Amino acid sequence: MSVSTAHAGGQRFSFAGIAAAVLDSEGTVLRWSQEAAELLDRTAEEVCGRPVRALLAEATEHAGWARLGRTTTPAAGQTVLRHRSGNAIEVAFRVLPLAPSAEFLLLAAPTRHVTDWEQSAAFLHALLAQDRIGVGIHDTDLTVVRTNVTPDMFGGLALPVGTRLREVIAAEDAEDVEAALHQVLDTGVPLIDREQRVRSPHVPGRQWTISLSAFRMEDAKGGPTGVAAVFTDATEYQQARDRVDLSHEAALRIGASLDVKRTAQDLVDVLVPPLGDLAYVSLAEAVLEGEEPPKLVGGGQWLMHRAAVASATGPWPAALLQPGAAVPPLLSAEGVPLMLSTAALRDVQDVRAVLLDPAKVPAMLADPTQHRLFVPEGGHSAMWAPLFARGLVLGSVTVWRTEQPEPFDEADADLLAEIASRAALSVDNARRYTREHRANIALQQRLLPPATTDTPAAETAGLYRPAGGGAGISGDWYDVIPLPSLRVALVVGDVVGHGLHATATMGRLRTAVRTLADLELDPTELLTHLDDLVQQLADESDPDHEATIGATCLYAVYDPVSRHCALASAGHPPPIAVRPDGTVKVLDVSPGPPLGVGGMPFETTTIELEPGSVLALYTDGLIERDDGDIDGGLRWLTDHLAALAGPGRALEDTGRVLLDDLGDAPPRDDAACLLARTRAVPAQSTVSWEFPADPAVVAEAREATARQLAAWGLDELAFSTELIVSELVTNAVRYGGGPIGLRLIRDNVLVCEVTDPSNTQPRLRRARWSDEGGRGLFLVAQLSTRWGSRYGQSGKTIWAEQCLTTAVGLHTEA
Repeated sequence: MSVSTAHAGGQRFSFAGIAAAVLDSEGTVLRWSQEAAELLDRTAEEVCGRPVRALLAEATEHAGWARLGRTTTPAAGQTVLRHRSGNAIEVAFRVLPLAPSAEFLLLAAPTRHVTDWEQSAAFLHALLAQDRIGVGIHDTDLTVVRTNVTPDMFGGLALPVGTRLREVIAAEDAEDVEAALHQVLDTGVPLIDREQRVRSPHVPGRQWTISLSAFRMEDAKGGPTGVAAVFTDATEYQQARDRVDLSHEAALRIGASLDVKRTAQDLVDVLVPPLGDLAYVSLAEAVLEGEEPPKLVGGGQWLMHRAAVASATGPWPAALLQPGAAVPPLLSAEGVPLMLSTAALRDVQDVRAVLLDPAKVPAMLADPTQHRLFVPEGGHSAMWAPLFARGLVLGSVTVWRTEQPEPFDEADADLLAEIASRAALSVDNARRYTREHRANIALQQRLLPPATTDTPAAETAGLYRPAGGGAGISGDWYDVIPLPSLRVALVVGDVVGHGLHATATMGRLRTAVRTLADLELDPTELLTHLDDLVQQLADESDPDHEATIGATCLYAVYDPVSRHCALASAGHPPPIAVRPDGTVKVLDVSPGPPLGVGGMPFETTTIELEPGSVLALYTDGLIERDDGDIDGGLRWLTDHLAALAGPGRALEDTGRVLLDDLGDAPPRDDAACLLARTRAVPAQSTVSWEFPADPAVVAEAREATARQLAAWGLDELAFSTELIVSELVTNAVRYGGGPIGLRLIRDNVLVCEVTDPSNTQPRLRRARWSDEGGRGLFLVAQLSTRWGSRYGQSGKTIWAEQCLTTAVGLHTEA
């Protein structure tokens, strides 16, 4: 029997789906409906006049059928009928007497349909009985026809039968919801977990966030009859998420400046209006000057100033204490400073925010009129938190609500305490920077790197001898910069002139070199950028000091895997190489113009260095003589290096002897020397492969990596390294093309390099939740200690490093 049109949502109840027959008192069929004929494929002519028991399947009996004619009690239950085809059909039935005759009405429907109807009714009844899940059934005009939403369910929000949404919620919100429900009615596409703001038109400021789902209701033929909306109160969840977002925003915005007042202003700008309507920060006077504030106890005068203010409702109220004004001493009713009260000290020590009752503020103060300076008009709820960092109370932050109707709660206080704690560190960092910025010796303290370094590429020793016996610290410098893939950059430079201005220029150039080196530029390109920088510094400098803006520089990059050293010179003396057999050679490096001259190119020279070779970089102060014989000074240096830089001799000792042999007379110029003894990565510690740009090679690259790590005994890194290789090779196949090179280098770190012919710069970005890609480099960054990319003559290399628990490379061959 065809009851109704079947849908994915289940069998719908329909009277047209119920088979009917009229029986006499003996159970003989008198009349037979069309639905009954369709159910058993038997016509009325075939059935009428025969006992209804003849329709039962074999070996089937039911007490209700047997009682027909002997009782007026309606019979009901389940039985099995026989279809014309011989198939058995399970049905649920009910037998009803027809007064005043002795006939009976038999109603039957397939059991599965009846079960569906009963379960659907039970489900709807259970759903409408919920007190935390709102249900609204709307007709096609979106009028509420059935609902379980009472005023108690969502704290005042009700949905009476016969109303429209615009009658119970704000018009703007009702328009949004009705548009969404109309779309469900028109398309039949369900609405799932839509977050919707709902405001009360009767209580200003009262609002909820609901999670709304809706689906279309249909009749037996699939036509729309209305829409059912199911929603839950997501207000607390939304508030929690807003707090997380505010905390994240605070972490991003507060601390970007090293100015104390700017940092305080960033704090109140973050808090208003997301958390409150007004906020102000008060800081100790000493903090504003870069000094440590006095302790809360133990002496000292604790003077406060209003450092920053913010208002969401317009200009800062004139009645309140104005920005920059001194905060008057606040004494309790007992005459004790409020900050020294036991409760306040405990809150400070716990870095805890305090909820304030505005009505109680005047009673807390010895001078009740002072509250007008701190309590805004209409302020009904407030919070206060200390700015406590590194054991110091720097000040405090206060937030007020005047327009937002909801009072602050403990969750808001916890959020303010968290933000204030971070902000306090930023304020203290700015304070410390202010203090250090005023100290002129900070620049000289950062003149040079450590005297000795030990990297997989080389061990180094640097020495510096200032002009005039230490009285004329100037602009000579050296640097050792570890680079990715075990390489190392060696730098030596000499700024024109002497004194503080030359020192400042040297500090800027050294910083620039380190920054440019971190970009993994080749020596020629690095010196070109550095030359541009020196020209800019010359253009920006005071004319009285323009002569000090100029420098020479030698930049070298040594690769312990290839054992090649690439060098470029900007008007600097040539380096000297001492080979392991004791032979010494002044390297023929094509010198470019000094930095700041411009207009002339630089040139890179590449040489091969045997492991154990000593490379000497120096400034002209080491070879200059009173007679001006530079060539003689160079011969003197090569002879000393040949005698002192042999295998087994400590480089620091060699450099010290060189400086000592310059004589006791104070030099006229600074002298700097950087000695580097090269190393090489053993051949068995590197392996490389080349693949075509085919997605299938990703699996091959992973398998090759796993085999090599197993051979090296690095199985604990197999999982992370395979993921890194997979992501980098996949990106190369997708964006770079072939051939694709893969290289692994093992030393104190495990280096994974993937090379492709593309010059596209890889970018780490934050993928949205709906993005299908964009997480590869983020995964690489999480699995490695550091990663990056560099460009070659054709294409680029992306590398990633992982630390090894044991330095298995043992620093290579020496």
